[in-house]
Amino acid sequence: MNTLLDRISVDPNVCFGKPCIKGTRIWVSLLLDWLAQGMTPEEVLREYPQLTAEDIRAALAYGAEMSRDRFVDMPMEVKS
Repeated sequence: MNTLLDRISVDPNVCFGKPCIKGTRIWVSLLLDWLAQGMTPEEVLREYPQLTAEDIRAALAYGAEMSRDRFVDMPMEVKS
């Protein structure tokens, strides 16, 4: 599996279980939408300074995996 995907988190208690950048509540789909609309990675990083360039690449890697009709096995993080 692509090691960038380690930067993605799926937790049913965070953002309704939607894939997020680990340690944030920033949806992968939001980043992909912005990039698709023409925002540059630099603009995204200015908007969300807690992100890194690797986080943006992780979102792209996740989107690429999903577009291949593959199931991306993301471990669920359940907090007690």
